[in-house]
Amino acid sequence: MYLGIDIGTSATKTLIIDEAGNVKRFAISEYPLSTPRNGWAEQDPRLWWNAVLITIKETISEIDAHEIKAIGLTGQMHGLVALDESDNVLRPAILWCDQRTAQQCEEITTTIGAERLIELTANPALTGFTAPKILWVRSNEPKVYEKIAKVMLPKDYIRYLLTGENASDVSDASGTGFFNVANRTWDSEVLSKLKIESKWLGKVYESPEITGKITRGAAELTGLPTGTPVIAGAGDNAAAAIGTGVARDGQAFVTIGSSGVVFAHTSKMRLDNKGRLHTFCAAVPGEWHIMGVTLAAGLSYKWFKENFAQDISYAKLDEMADAIPIGADNLLFLPYLNGERSPHLDPDARGAFIGLASTHEVGHLARSVMEGVAYSLRDCYDIILNMGIRSDEIIGCGGGMISKFWRQMVADTFGVKVATCQTSDGPALGAAMLAAVGSGAYASVPEICESAIERVETIEPNLGAGKEYKRFHSIYKDLYSALQTTFGRLNTSEN
Repeated sequence: MYLGIDIGTSATKTLIIDEAGNVKRFAISEYPLSTPRNGWAEQDPRLWWNAVLITIKETISEIDAHEIKAIGLTGQMHGLVALDESDNVLRPAILWCDQRTAQQCEEITTTIGAERLIELTANPALTGFTAPKILWVRSNEPKVYEKIAKVMLPKDYIRYLLTGENASDVSDASGTGFFNVANRTWDSEVLSKLKIESKWLGKVYESPEITGKITRGAAELTGLPTGTPVIAGAGDNAAAAIGTGVARDGQAFVTIGSSGVVFAHTSKMRLDNKGRLHTFCAAVPGEWHIMGVTLAAGLSYKWFKENFAQDISYAKLDEMADAIPIGADNLLFLPYLNGERSPHLDPDARGAFIGLASTHEVGHLARSVMEGVAYSLRDCYDIILNMGIRSDEIIGCGGGMISKFWRQMVADTFGVKVATCQTSDGPALGAAMLAAVGSGAYASVPEICESAIERVETIEPNLGAGKEYKRFHSIYKDLYSALQTTFGRLNTSEN
C-alpha cells in the first residue's frame, strides 16, 4: 500500500491506496486560516504537523503499517516557511493567497528585468510566490530575517519533520520565483541578484524520486515504520493532475477548490510571454504544465454562503441558482476577493457584483457567483487555447466540482466535455500514486495514470447554453479594465 498526504489551506487530507490505485483509507483534519490584515493570509506550520499526525494515525489504525511501502507528499504551493538554526519556526507561514508583496514584486522585476525573469523562471514576479515573501520579511521583519537558516515550502516542512531532509520537487519549486523551470534547478542568477541565500534551500528532485526515509523519531510519533521511503511528491495542482490521470499531451483538468485552476499538460515547454499563465515543471519527469489560477473560486462561493446564506445548504443553493436563467437576470460577479493572479496580475483587484437590482434575490446572487468563477476560469482557458494546446475533455475536480450544476456550467462555458474521476481528492491520490511509482510498483507516471484512474461520469456541453454564457462572458471581460483604476484607488485608501 501507498500513503499520500495533502497539506491543504483549510485541512490536511491523508489517504492510503493499494497497488491498483484503489483508495482504502481516508482521513481529514481541519485547521483555521489567519488573516491579520486585509489581503494577508497566514498559518502556523505546526497546525499542519498536528493534522498530519492525526490523519496518519487514523488511516493506519486498522492495517499493518509495514504494508505502507512509500509515502508521497503534496500541498498548497508558494508558502514561506522560515526556520532558524535550531529548526524553530520563526513566524507564521505566509501563504499562496497572501497579497502583501506588491512592492517586492516590483523590486524583483526591476532588479532582474521583466523579460529576463520570465526567460529564467518562466513566470513573472507574483505576490503569491515565495521570493517576494522573503524580500518582504527582509524589509519588514529584519530581526526575523537575520535568524533564517532554512526556507521551505509547506509540504517540504512536513518532509523535514518526517525524514530530517530539506528537499523539494521540481513542480513545487517552480512556484517560488527563483527556480529555473527550463533547466529544473534553482536559478543562481536570480538568487544572487535578489541576495537570497542558496544554502537555505533544499535539494530538488523529480516528483517520483525518493528524498529520504522516516526517522526513528517520526516513526514514534506517527506509527509508521522507521525507514519507510518518502517520495518527492508535487505541488497540489501537479499532484492533482496525476490523481485525475492528466499526464500526457491533450489532457487537462479544471479544479474549483479554495482557488480555481485550469491545468494542461505539455511535453514541450511553452511560455505565455505576457506572464498571464504559469509554466511549471510537471510531476511527470522531464515534462511541464500550463496553469491559470483564479485566487478565489470556491472561496467566493463559501464567502457568499457564510455571509449571506448561512442557513441554506450548498445543495439547496444549487437548486435556487438553477432556477435562475443564465446571466442571473443581468447580474455579474467578479471573483477577485483576494486580488487576482490569472489572467490579471493584480493584487489590488477586488470582488464586485455588477448590475445589482431590487429584483435580485439569494438565488440570483448565488448563480452570479458561480458564473463569475466559471468566466474567470474560461479567461485562463482562452489563453491556453491560444498557446496551441487543445483538449476534447476536461477532468473536473475539487469541492466545487462535486456540484453537478457547476460542472454543467463549466462544460457549457468551455464548450467541452467535463468528466469526473472516482475520487475528488486528486492531490492526495496523486501523491500516493507518485509514491507507488517511486517504490517501483509502476515503470512511469503515465503508466499508473492509465492503469488506476477511471472516469465516473461525463457531462456533454449544451451548445445553446454555451451561446448564452458566451454573451454574458463578453460583458464580463470588459469589467476588469473598466474597474482597474478604481481598484487601485480603493487599495490606496485602504493603506
